[in-house]
Amino acid sequence: MIALIQRVTEARVVVDDEIVGAIGAGMLALIGIEREDADANARRMVERLLGYRIFADEAGRMNRSLRDVAGGLLLVPQFTLAADTRKGTRPGFSSAAEPARAEALFSDLAEFADAEHAPVACGRFGAEMFVTLTNHGPVTFRLET
Repeated sequence: MIALIQRVTEARVVVDDEIVGAIGAGMLALIGIEREDADANARRMVERLLGYRIFADEAGRMNRSLRDVAGGLLLVPQFTLAADTRKGTRPGFSSAAEPARAEALFSDLAEFADAEHAPVACGRFGAEMFVTLTNHGPVTFRLET
């Protein structure tokens, strides 16, 4: 499981002119699910998302986690993160999980996150989404489980 995380001052997802998920200050996590991923990966990813220290402390150092700052978490499914881009000029998706499996794991990830933290918002699996964010820093990291 892959997460591309960004520290944000705000973020939202729009589908068919409707806001389906939005947060204020916190973390936007674009989530890619690979073939071998299972619930254990989703649980571990939630631990990493909530505990990863990307927020500034009093000294300006990245020493605080999403839990520490009580920020929002916006989870957005993005299968293109699982693409193989090592050769050629077109991505390959053989390492991405099958859509039904990926949707189930994304749903599990969201449930695990919601049980551990608030607020949690989500994009819509399989939809054409428009993601708007204000990246604070900019701060962007890639996490894997």
